[in-house]
Amino acid sequence: MTLSAETLLAGSRLDHETAIPAELLPADDGAAPATVVLRPLTVRDLQRIDKASHDDETLSAGLMIQQALVEPALSLEQVLQLPAGLARFLVERINTISGITTPQDALTELVQAPLARACFILAKEFGWTPEAVSGMTIGQILMYLEMVRGEGEAA
Repeated sequence: MTLSAETLLAGSRLDHETAIPAELLPADDGAAPATVVLRPLTVRDLQRIDKASHDDETLSAGLMIQQALVEPALSLEQVLQLPAGLARFLVERINTISGITTPQDALTELVQAPLARACFILAKEFGWTPEAVSGMTIGQILMYLEMVRGEGEAA
C-alpha cells in the first residue's frame, strides 16, 4: 500500500496530551494530574530552530519547547524561566512524539547532514562551490539532485 501525501503529513497535526510528573511541579495537594498539550516538531521547525539557535543548546531546547507547546502557549522568555528538570522532561517528550531519538547535540547534524551531502554531490557533479549551492532554493537543489540520480540510472 502506497501512502498518500495527506497521510504522511497527518502526523504533524496530532496533539499529544502529556502528564507532567508531580515531582517536577510545585506541591498542590489534591489537584488533578497536571497536563500540557504538545505537538510534534516538523522538519521546518527543526531547520528554523537550528538556524536561530546557532549551536546554543539552551536556546535550542527553549525554542523546541516554545514551538511544540500548544497548551499553555508560552513565549520564549517564559520557556527560558522553566525549571531545568521540567524543561528536560518536555524536550524528551517532544523528541519522542516528533520521532527524534538522537541526543540534543546530534540535532544539528540531523538537520544539516542531508544539505551537506547535497552540496558535496552538486559540487562533484557540476563543479559548484558550497557558496553557489547555498544560494539555491531547496527546490532547485532537489531538481539538480534528481538530474544526477537520473543520469546514474541511465548509465
